[in-house]
Amino acid sequence: MNAYDKGSDARHGPAGQDVPDPRPASPADAPAPPTREPGPASSADAPALPAYEPGPASSADLPAPRTPSPGTLPSAGASAPDTPPPAPGRPAGPPPAAPPAESRTGVAALSLRYQIGAAVALAVVAVGVCVHLGMTFLHVAPPNTVSKEHSGTVEDWIYPEFEQNWKLFAPNPLQQNIAVQVRADVLTAGGEVRTTGWYDLSAQDGRAIDGNLLPSHTQQNALRRAWDLFVATHDENNRPVGLRGALSETYLRRLTVLRLDRADAAGPDGSVARVQIRSRTVNVPPPDWSTEKISTTPVYRTLPWWSVPEDEARGGIG
Repeated sequence: MNAYDKGSDARHGPAGQDVPDPRPASPADAPAPPTREPGPASSADAPALPAYEPGPASSADLPAPRTPSPGTLPSAGASAPDTPPPAPGRPAGPPPAAPPAESRTGVAALSLRYQIGAAVALAVVAVGVCVHLGMTFLHVAPPNTVSKEHSGTVEDWIYPEFEQNWKLFAPNPLQQNIAVQVRADVLTAGGEVRTTGWYDLSAQDGRAIDGNLLPSHTQQNALRRAWDLFVATHDENNRPVGLRGALSETYLRRLTVLRLDRADAAGPDGSVARVQIRSRTVNVPPPDWSTEKISTTPVYRTLPWWSVPEDEARGGIG
């Protein structure tokens, strides 16, 4: 309510004598404070207020309401605008924005066509893993009806990359170090024949494997498997036993000639005429706490000289 309205008693003399005039008085117009003696105060001793005749208030005399600018607070003496206060518990300002929708990641972010492709690829991988585990189980399991019926399929899947054996877990594991060595008669460009020294092929494979996190399967097993096949198909006098004897000789010869060619044993313009292979077997010494006595003297098994066909003289290939 405005103080200049007619209904207000703030400026009426008779009804508002006890209410001071809200308009500040100048120092010249202000009456001097009377000197009062101590004693009971009476209404007669109160200073008389200046007479004021109420009249109709015009719109020109009314102060214009001021609207505070955004971001500024009204001063202490300014009257508050006629706006309803915010309801308790409701935050002022615009309503909060809705949270953004979650972005899709992974396979869900792909289109339908690529999702179908990913599902098909995953199914193929799962089928391949199941087939591999099944073939490996049939290979290492004791002979049964299924493994006998499909022995050829199982061997084609396992050999040579996925070979499995139980030698490490046998009651008496291998306790020997077997190295395969080879030397050659080389025919030089001038027609001379010279004999090379012994090449330790097993030591070369060991150096290639040592410190290699992903060694080649051929470096680990090709030479070893070739020698094991030869020993299994020949007697103590190095004579073939069975139908695979000649095949094992050919395989071992071609493998050693290929390794000699990689080592450049024949030299420039030379060729390998003959090869001789031997094995060097040394027993693994027992630990210090064992009382077992084992000879560590090397034992050699030397094969006869094998002539190299002309189509195999350069690296074992024609």
